[in-house]
Amino acid sequence: MKTLEVNCGGVIIGGGHPVVVQTMCNTHTYDVEGTVAQCIRMAKAGAEIIRITVPGLREVEDIAAIKRRLREEGVDTPLVADIHFSSETAIAVASVVEKVRINPGNFHRDHEQARLQFARLLEVCKEHGTAIRIGLNHGSLGEYITNLYGNTPFAMAKAAMEWIEMCIEAGFYNVVVSLKSSNTVVMVEAYRQLAAMMQERGVVFPMHVGVTEAGNGDSGRIKSCVGISALLSEGIGDTVRVSLTEDPVNEIPVGRYLSDRYCGATASSLVRLRLEGRTAVAEYHAPSRGKLLLDAACDFGKRLLDKELDDVKFTGTYIEDGNEVSVEDSGFGAYLSDELLQAARRRFYKPEYIACPGCGRTMYDLQGAFEEVKRRTSHLKDVVIAVMGCIVNGPGEMADADWGYVGEGNHKVSIYHGKEPVLRHVPDTEAIDRLLELIERQ
Repeated sequence: MKTLEVNCGGVIIGGGHPVVVQTMCNTHTYDVEGTVAQCIRMAKAGAEIIRITVPGLREVEDIAAIKRRLREEGVDTPLVADIHFSSETAIAVASVVEKVRINPGNFHRDHEQARLQFARLLEVCKEHGTAIRIGLNHGSLGEYITNLYGNTPFAMAKAAMEWIEMCIEAGFYNVVVSLKSSNTVVMVEAYRQLAAMMQERGVVFPMHVGVTEAGNGDSGRIKSCVGISALLSEGIGDTVRVSLTEDPVNEIPVGRYLSDRYCGATASSLVRLRLEGRTAVAEYHAPSRGKLLLDAACDFGKRLLDKELDDVKFTGTYIEDGNEVSVEDSGFGAYLSDELLQAARRRFYKPEYIACPGCGRTMYDLQGAFEEVKRRTSHLKDVVIAVMGCIVNGPGEMADADWGYVGEGNHKVSIYHGKEPVLRHVPDTEAIDRLLELIERQ
């Protein structure tokens, strides 16, 4: 069944249109000049939709000023207001932006009040032609749904369906849905279950897909491509965001690659494939290291997630600085195999890192802290470590982590073991030492 079309400020999502590429600002929303400058860079890099955090009512004026400035500069990229923990802010900003993203798990503390507030939001969105993204994250589902179904992919899909039904009852169809997780297995299964539920319901809303808190560098790109490509290859997904703990402009080329690949504009550089039992032996001749990395993640991510294969060996070449490099002799093939299996959660050769990309709620040097945490913990194995940008969303959205390093602002950090804070207000100059001490005691 074809997905519905959603109009987000003139950008059409779903309905068989090409996959739309999104990103999100990591500037403070009150920094209007800085946010405008970042949005302009994003738009020039090819971002088709830009999300900006709106933490509270006072930032509604800020995002209105940002939009006004962008339009004066000739940038017409649609803006999405990202809302958490303030249904009144969602209602207030809905007349300002092209789309509002809400998380049902934290839209309002009381579930019945959340439903009433959502009905108010739908009315404002109808009046102003504003789209809505119902964006659930694994780990922040809310007590109502987890008490019924646990913190599971099924619970994520069921929670989304409840809010989808409210939209259908209200006759509001300008809706996009997302079910993100940092765990590729959970993420893919949740989307598949939601797609099946919507098909059965007979109303299929477009889906925004992504692996949340994917990290950075090669690992973040591979993990994102493994999860997103598994879904796009099945026809699930109409818009994507690659969440990297880097300059958000860096997300756009990876998102563009995914959109182009699954809309038929690019092809893999895989030239020969054979099987040795349940191990694939893949020969590539790629124009660059980066292209090989993305191709391999998309070619084999789904097969590893679905346990059709147990391993992948890489042969062939890629071009670097004008020279042909052997995948095997350079060691890149073995490294790529390790990274792929880790991203698909089949085999762990290093710590698993969860790191959010940062946004206007982040009050410390998230990128620098993440790099230092990785450097100091790289010797560990079989441990999942999260580095999160804020105390608002971090504890809920690092659901799979054994340990969490969460910025409080004011150069202070909270350290979590599982979902429980074990140290609070730790100076950031000492926080990694304290984290390592706690891990080594286990």
